[in-house]
Amino acid sequence: MKQPDLDLITALVHHPYQPPSDFVALQPAVHKASTVVFPDVAALRNRRWLDKSGYTYGLHGTPTSYQLEERLCTLEGGKQCLLAPSGLAAIACVALALLGTGDEVLIPDNAYGPNKSLAQAELLQWGISHAFYDPMDVADLAARITPRTRLVWLEAPGSVSMEFPDLAAMVALCRERGVISALDNTWGAGLAFRPFDLDGDGSHRLGVDISVHALTKYPSGGGDVLMGSVITVDQVLHLRLKLTHMRLGIGVSGNDCETLLRALPSVALRYRAHDAAARELAGWLQRHPCVVQVLHPALPGSPGHAHWQQLCGGAFGGQGAAAGLFSVVFDPRHSQARVDAFCDSLRLFKLGYSWGGPTSLVVPYEIESMRERALPQLRPGTVVRFNVGLEAVEDLRADLAQALEAAFS
Repeated sequence: MKQPDLDLITALVHHPYQPPSDFVALQPAVHKASTVVFPDVAALRNRRWLDKSGYTYGLHGTPTSYQLEERLCTLEGGKQCLLAPSGLAAIACVALALLGTGDEVLIPDNAYGPNKSLAQAELLQWGISHAFYDPMDVADLAARITPRTRLVWLEAPGSVSMEFPDLAAMVALCRERGVISALDNTWGAGLAFRPFDLDGDGSHRLGVDISVHALTKYPSGGGDVLMGSVITVDQVLHLRLKLTHMRLGIGVSGNDCETLLRALPSVALRYRAHDAAARELAGWLQRHPCVVQVLHPALPGSPGHAHWQQLCGGAFGGQGAAAGLFSVVFDPRHSQARVDAFCDSLRLFKLGYSWGGPTSLVVPYEIESMRERALPQLRPGTVVRFNVGLEAVEDLRADLAQALEAAFS
């Protein structure tokens, strides 16, 4: 209804109608706003957003983003969560919040490549040094921690080469030395193991300080959303991260939050389906004469399998949890060009980065160029990483068979 004495357009902008507040549905509402309106000046001056007791500006949170943050805390066993527009943005937020000129960060040599690049470029030019440690050698990490070390990154398993570290021992070492530990938990997704309870008994005696998660992967599940999270259990550490998060102007859209909220209830079902299919295909490829090594934490003989068994083997009723990723090493008698031809011959496996979505993906790597040290745990040959999607396993196996025949026969 048009308000009296107001122009039509003004009446539309300042329309008085407010819908009833007792609407309850299964799916959370999508709240999108930059400006948040206050009822009076006192509320404008006194309302707080740091503790989520109120809303002050869209960048600082809405009911939709708050709900997603709380559900992600439940997924990973944390208490506070920050959202970022990508997994890499979440990693960068942690680095910028905790590191300053003269500090040092330690990163596993098999870490997510952009995390290493961040340290080698931006962090280095700001006077923050770095070192890459052997992810399979706790003693090497211990030897590299110095009085300048402020942050240790952990990753389980390693990117592409899939080594599974002794995560509990490394976290215990960081606690002993008083260094903050941050885990890239994208692979585990809060389902393979509890990052804040590595003892697995609910005691929380041993756990990481920070869990970073590329929600782009399994929580989204559709390959259509970019988002990341930073989850903690310590309130002081959380506020330190949150203030940097605010000062950097990091935010996510309400629609992207909605997509994550819609996908989260099925994340465990999808994770198990990816896992089961990946194990079946990895085992099948292990028997192929062109393959000299399969890198999959759940397979005996894969680097760090015993650590995977100890940490993840009890998940899902004792079946263990291992996501949908694995890599293979092709016999070195086959050239890079021949391996590339194999990848090009695949029809269902698409060439593309990322993982966790419904479509299977494949990428060949020059693994030596991605590492600072030798890789004694890997057999010589060309490494190819597979992300197994949600297609029928028999169809994927047939696709692999025809591409192997086309490239290597």
